[in-house]
Amino acid sequence: MTQYPAPREPQESEFSLAELCGDGARMAPHWVTPSVPVTAPVSPALIHGVDVPADSARLIAATPEYGA
Repeated sequence: MTQYPAPREPQESEFSLAELCGDGARMAPHWVTPSVPVTAPVSPALIHGVDVPADSARLIAATPEYGA
């Protein structure tokens, strides 16, 4: 007779959202942002020929926020 293990109960995350936000706030001073942009913006007219892999396109299309 085959025995199947009982389903595991979902485990709660070790961290709460408040703890993660607090950690982010404490780390923010360590993140340096450049005072001037590194590159100049590109005109949308110059952007063409962007290739998206089919797997990535299917993944995004299957995401409710973006696709079906």
